[in-house]
Amino acid sequence: MKQPLVEIKNLKKYFPIRKGMFKKTVGHVKAVDGLDFTIFKGETLGLVGESGCGKSTTGRTILQLLSPTEGEVLYEGKNLLDMKGAEMRKLRKDLQMVFQDPYASLDPRLTVGELIAEPLQIHQLYQGKERDRRVDELLQVVGLHSYHAKRYAHEFSGGQRQRIGIARALALNPKLIVADEPVSALDVSIQSQVINLLQDLQEQFELTYLFIAHDLSVVKHISDRVGVMYLGRIVELADKNDLYDSPMHPYTKALLSAVPVPNPLIKKERIVLQGDVPSPANPPSGCTFHPRCSECMDICRTEKPAFQEVNGRYVACHLYS
Repeated sequence: MKQPLVEIKNLKKYFPIRKGMFKKTVGHVKAVDGLDFTIFKGETLGLVGESGCGKSTTGRTILQLLSPTEGEVLYEGKNLLDMKGAEMRKLRKDLQMVFQDPYASLDPRLTVGELIAEPLQIHQLYQGKERDRRVDELLQVVGLHSYHAKRYAHEFSGGQRQRIGIARALALNPKLIVADEPVSALDVSIQSQVINLLQDLQEQFELTYLFIAHDLSVVKHISDRVGVMYLGRIVELADKNDLYDSPMHPYTKALLSAVPVPNPLIKKERIVLQGDVPSPANPPSGCTFHPRCSECMDICRTEKPAFQEVNGRYVACHLYS
């Protein structure tokens, strides 16, 4: 039986909208609006959806880089929201992040060696030459060389910078890594190298990934299970093969219909969604997808569908109530 590493319960993150001289709160942007899911030890959970659906905010909120508005984040049974100061700092070693932009996530004032050694210094791990050996070891693990430690981030390509970011995340021997669109800023040829590196590291160090992306082909390649987000909520969560072969939610069907097929002789039926994504500051009543759904029913306009188990997967849709 799979052991849960992280359990997310009713997670919400609202950003206040303030106006006027006194910055009075007049509303909220509901970036994450009630998530429930589990990440199991050793798996890769993919999280996909349109830009602005709350994927990155979800990852940052799980790691407590953003404070949740409501809900629970249980790491090995401990609620991270109850932890403060030194207690949370100890757990930081187990929870790391690879950021989306390899150009903005590395301090240009520090050498690569100093960047990778910084978390070791903060947590008082290794000293002197041992720390230098650890930095060299991490560089080699991600496909770089020890002499790269003396260079600065601007001297590297985008793919090499992302490898440095991965080495920095690995420095403290974490258990969970949140990879926030780690290949979206890279060329296609480099994307495959970084994806293969992440898979090799997962096997070597027994890592667990939350892999956030909008490229459905990349997510299928690396993930064990996939969650589909729309306007702050997960609308479908299933094993990757089940989800890609037989999607249940209308939004998932529309997303997958847009994935290109590398065979010009095969013609796919494209499902084109009508209208624009509603504002998370003023989401539609009932099911938030109903204004764009071709299978919308009267109940969809008034009642929010429950995120429930259906045939071994989870889906939030009145079609299966």
